[in-house]
Amino acid sequence: MPSAVQQDPGPARMRRSLGVKDGVAIAASSTAATTSIGIGMGTLAAYTGRQTPALLLLAFLPILGIALSYARLNRTEPNCGSGYTWVGRSIGPWPGFLTGWVVLVGNVIFMAYTGAVTGSVVLQFLNKLGLRSIGGLRLDPASTGISTAVGLVALVIVTITAITGVHAATRLQMWLLVFEYTVLLLFCGYALATGDQPFSLSWLNPFEISSPQALAQGMVLAVFFYWGWDAAFSVNEETRSSTDAARGGLIALVAMLGLFLIGALAFQRVLSTDELIHNGPQALTFLGSALAPEPWASLPLAALMCSAFASLQSSVIPTARGTLAMARDRTLGPMWQRLHPRYGSPAAGTLVIMALAALLAVLAVGIPQLNDMILTAVNSIGLTVALYYGLTALACAVRFRTSLHDGVVRALRDVVVPAVSALTLFGLGGYLVWDYATMSDHFEASPDNGWFMLLLPALFIALGLGTAAWAKWVRRAPYFRTGQGTDGDAISLPMDADGAALPSPSEG
Repeated sequence: MPSAVQQDPGPARMRRSLGVKDGVAIAASSTAATTSIGIGMGTLAAYTGRQTPALLLLAFLPILGIALSYARLNRTEPNCGSGYTWVGRSIGPWPGFLTGWVVLVGNVIFMAYTGAVTGSVVLQFLNKLGLRSIGGLRLDPASTGISTAVGLVALVIVTITAITGVHAATRLQMWLLVFEYTVLLLFCGYALATGDQPFSLSWLNPFEISSPQALAQGMVLAVFFYWGWDAAFSVNEETRSSTDAARGGLIALVAMLGLFLIGALAFQRVLSTDELIHNGPQALTFLGSALAPEPWASLPLAALMCSAFASLQSSVIPTARGTLAMARDRTLGPMWQRLHPRYGSPAAGTLVIMALAALLAVLAVGIPQLNDMILTAVNSIGLTVALYYGLTALACAVRFRTSLHDGVVRALRDVVVPAVSALTLFGLGGYLVWDYATMSDHFEASPDNGWFMLLLPALFIALGLGTAAWAKWVRRAPYFRTGQGTDGDAISLPMDADGAALPSPSEG
């Protein structure tokens, strides 16, 4: 007689097929250096002027501390939920859930506005080809509505490629990265050599930034620039070794620093601050036109398109895996952990994330100019990124606090550097919240209204707390009792004497 009790198949598992190169491709694509340089340098210049290179150097320091915290935690417990899992176990389930939640929300917002950016780049190409209107409809790259419509098509394409397998996606991303970085370095190198704006050492002096408000706002934007390297840790259950994800993320982060500095210096050698701010999302296109004739002047625009497309795809991948980890812990519904029977990817979650990003992109059409949409999204995401990066670094300091008694090197690596990095981002975020709260005397749906800037991240967190309450008291997720899911330590790998996870025998 068949048993009426069905055996629990256990938590969803993905295939281990990735290496360091794949981690670099995912992290670099998610960070999207070409996109940040191409559309974001003007936004940074609006706050920090000619000290943008100094700001990018300064912001790298706490981000490096955060990255080292991720690497240390990953050695002990590789989990595709990364910060969500680590914060939940080390600090508590509520901040752990918020960490996973703000990553989910931030990535959906990022995909929504990056879709519009991708559409804007496509429209710029069409304009260069002489196609400026279709049936009386003007193809304006600065229009949020038209750019979003084109960007929705890009969202569908990247979702299909993400579902059909992360390994194939990383191969595509690597080729896109090679092309865009080759173009970027060629044009920026030429700009550095031939630009007519005199170089000044003051460009590297953060003390010449005009005000504490400008420094704080610029730092949050710079944190957003670097955001994305941690995508390498979202595939740590799909890497052949637990250290591959960490090495991929760290290599990509250091490479991003170099690219950002070269890009910032190159722009300032060719463009004045006013020109940089005025051109906004079209700054890289303007730089190409200033340095070369057609068709060569369109190469930076092609690189920007590749970067936007790759960053869209690499945003889907970590977001779907983060929600998979949350579903395994029953803090989200079981739909999020359904894997594709052929490709082994979290297909259902990927589709839902794409649909949410598309919906948000359509709603954002209410902001008519792409510049305003970008600034609104970046400010909102920047605060939430500072929150979850800080919580993850703090989790590292708390979990390995006994390292304070194990020598100077371990104390610095495991506790001091993570704690200082976390406090830096918390202090930065707190100062910016105070600045936003006092900069406006009324509410207005505008990217330069402080209360509007506060409303968006506040809504993200409030919605996250509501979802957490539902998971705790309605779903009765065991995560809220233990900081971990029903599978407990099943995701942890065997450890060596230094606390690093080893691959299982079946993985070679």
